Amino acid sequence: MQYKNKIKGEKIAMRRFLIVIEKAENNFSAYSPDLSGCIATGATREEAEKNMHEAIQLHIKGMIQDNIPIPQSQSFAGYVAV
Repeated sequence: MQYKNKIKGEKIAMRRFLIVIEKAENNFSAYSPDLSGCIATGATREEAEKNMHEAIQLHIKGMIQDNIPIPQSQSFAGYVAV
């Protein structure tokens, strides 16, 4: 699948990144283990997810502008029953 890169107009492969959303005291926070420093918050889980999507887009935009390679997603998530 492809999407249009809004920076330079070229087509680049779509990537998927794991995000972790955590309930904080008064809101929700989110981060991606594969994109160091890329974080977002929101009043609701849905808002945090939407804001994280936008944060990842901006993070990748900055990486492209700085000629930094976009990392491949290496993270996985799962649950353990105890």
